[in-house]
Amino acid sequence: MNDDRRCLDEPRNVTRIVYGLAALCVLAIVADVFYRKKPHFGVDGWFAFYPLYGFVGSVGLVLTAKWLRRFLKRDEDYYDRPERDEDDD
Repeated sequence: MNDDRRCLDEPRNVTRIVYGLAALCVLAIVADVFYRKKPHFGVDGWFAFYPLYGFVGSVGLVLTAKWLRRFLKRDEDYYDRPERDEDDD
């Protein structure tokens, strides 16, 4: 019997990944308390700057990619279309 189910097909596993990523984000913010910063600019000395910068940057990349998809997407059969003969013109 061929079972095509994958690890992420189980909602329980997806939930575990989301909670794991949330825990890593919290740990990154908590870790910000325990080390001495040497900021090069004014803003990178703020509390939790780098975790927030990473989050905002990731969300920005995803939203930009979704916006660009409107212009760059192709039809489903883009690569499967039959080729036209040059004599048909």
